[in-house]
Amino acid sequence: MTATYTIYHNPRCSKSRQTLALLEEHNITPTVVEYLNDPPDAETLAGLLRLLGLAPRDLMRTKEDEFKAARLDDESKSNEELIAGMAAHPKVIERPIVVRCDAAGERAVIGRPPENVLDLI
Repeated sequence: MTATYTIYHNPRCSKSRQTLALLEEHNITPTVVEYLNDPPDAETLAGLLRLLGLAPRDLMRTKEDEFKAARLDDESKSNEELIAGMAAHPKVIERPIVVRCDAAGERAVIGRPPENVLDLI
């Protein structure tokens, strides 16, 4: 099985653009999910968190206005509530996320810095 790649991408973000360019420099044409236009649902986000080995708060951009407006800073919120908040407010999701799928399974990294994706290649 040939590896396939997916990038959860924001074209307005320089790190996301750099990560996509780095993949393309290595002759990888990933499936591009512009997650602000096509937000991942809660199930997809939970799967990404498992692949990344992160808790929901670790995948959040806490300086975004939506983070506080949606009360995602509330420490009493459960992981399920936080994931639902990310699905409803995708701007708070850290970017870019790159997923590699091959015969060995799936792996993922956050492209901050973009060179993190080299671990998947």
